[in-house]
Amino acid sequence: MDFQKKESNIKRPFVTISYEVGAWGLSVVEKLCEYLQKIEINNEHVWKVMDKDLAEKVVEDVGLPKSSLHYLSESTASEIEDSLEYLVGLHPSRFTLVYNMNRLILRLAETGYVIIVGRGANVISSKLTQGIHVRLTGSMDNRIRYIKEHFNVGDLEAKKFIIKENRRRTKYFRKYFDRNINDSALYSMVINTDMLSVEDIVRVIGTLVYKNIRPL
Repeated sequence: MDFQKKESNIKRPFVTISYEVGAWGLSVVEKLCEYLQKIEINNEHVWKVMDKDLAEKVVEDVGLPKSSLHYLSESTASEIEDSLEYLVGLHPSRFTLVYNMNRLILRLAETGYVIIVGRGANVISSKLTQGIHVRLTGSMDNRIRYIKEHFNVGDLEAKKFIIKENRRRTKYFRKYFDRNINDSALYSMVINTDMLSVEDIVRVIGTLVYKNIRPL
């Protein structure tokens, strides 16, 4: 009985990660999940990462074919294309799909023990006090270096990719949440990845999360 009372008073933490393309996002997410599981005080809780899985889950729930997955990408298709395909019945409106995505994100955040990547998760879950919201940034030079190393491309191709994807994510964020993705007020912390190693970044985030799972 005592354990049950203590358990009911513990917050169910979660983390949202937003990052500039090339700012070590995927590396940090992977290591952070391992770190949080390692320091978790209750072995019954398993930390997980939700990234591409989010779109797959929404498509499954709505009963759409996997070919519809690109409609839930932050790299959205044009509104003209979306409108035409909706009119001929090829898929629900993008707003309907994003609405379902947002509901799933909120449900995951409420359940806790999850790292949610992108898709405005920090805005969607902003009223939940147990969340830590992180934005990763970095200089263009270092982000180009990261993309080159991970995708085996040249400088110019890496830079074009970064600019294009950042522009698309910014547009998605503005369109569906009417916010500026670079507004530091939307995050618990903004981390410059030029200044810290992946391991240091993980420890900084993990320390804050760990404080957040103490009894209220």
